[in-house]
Amino acid sequence: MLSSQPLKQVLINSRSVWNHAAFREAVRENFNKIAICRTPALGAERYASGSEEKEFCHPCRSRSCPSCGHRATILWQREQSATLPDIPYRGVVLTMPNVLWPIFQRNRHLLHDLPALGAAVIQQWINAKYKARVLLMVVPHTFGRHLTFNAHLHILVSAGGLSESEGRWISHLPINKQALMHMWRFAVITYLRAALNTRALTMDATPTELKAFLTTQYERWWNIDLHHFTSKEQFLRYAGRYARRPPIAQRRFVKITDKEVVFWTDDLRQKRRVIDRYPVEQFIAHLADHVPDRYRHAIRYFGLLVPGSKRKTSATIFMLLRQKRRPRPKRLGWRASIQKDFRRDPLIDSAGQTMRWIGRRAPMPDRRH
Repeated sequence: MLSSQPLKQVLINSRSVWNHAAFREAVRENFNKIAICRTPALGAERYASGSEEKEFCHPCRSRSCPSCGHRATILWQREQSATLPDIPYRGVVLTMPNVLWPIFQRNRHLLHDLPALGAAVIQQWINAKYKARVLLMVVPHTFGRHLTFNAHLHILVSAGGLSESEGRWISHLPINKQALMHMWRFAVITYLRAALNTRALTMDATPTELKAFLTTQYERWWNIDLHHFTSKEQFLRYAGRYARRPPIAQRRFVKITDKEVVFWTDDLRQKRRVIDRYPVEQFIAHLADHVPDRYRHAIRYFGLLVPGSKRKTSATIFMLLRQKRRPRPKRLGWRASIQKDFRRDPLIDSAGQTMRWIGRRAPMPDRRH
């Protein structure tokens, strides 16, 4: 029978599979956080009313945790909704041939530069064509629907841009999909060739074979998708499915045993829901591929959204758009978050009385390590 937290159940049951040096330190750290999230191992806050007392265990705050990742996504969406101007946006999905995915899977240090490459391609094309700068937000993405490794980028691009030389906002900047594809393809292949020449890229093939392979990939067509969003909220809902969340939703689990993990997937090619069955070891290996390394951001900002540039140009953009800048929203506390998302107050006891904070319980050692 599935628990209410199936991913946590899988990780607890398979601790011996992932809790050793064969897995990256970031993977072991995040998996352990999920396993002990909201348990006495992380400590707790104690509340009491006249007739009841409750303990609320601390969250793990891991990006890979379904619960904590969901909260982080909601807080991020609130902040961006207040920060971004009310204008149309585009969503650009930059992909690459699937035969290139293993290179980034094996050389994870190269993944960090992909968002900068994608943002530079878009900004350079728009600057060359329109002499304007745009708002750019990049969400790097590594997982496909079947939990396999699939390196690509989801990018928010403002439909208009700032012409600093003319001091005006250009409301409509059409993007040439084919030209963008050529530039993206050139940027990635050039980057991989440079990594190969500096010995920053390792694969089983010889350097000569890899050079020939990259040339072959440079000569083929790469897919790029363009989406139009009428509002920032539409994009933020779209991006929220990929940012700061684990690669599989809790509701997708069908069955968990000591030997296998079963979950459903909406297969776009077959246009129907299919069942995926993975041995526990394979499921853990797939899941581990999507855990980011330490100090790697889930969302990157470029163009007019670069923090240094944003401080200088944000007021100008809102003035040109004749919109009022909104203050940064106050961060929701855990009580307010539960009230907003689940329509219940966790600090109301069974008699309807409000409980007050009475103390804190120190973290308890997790003896399952």
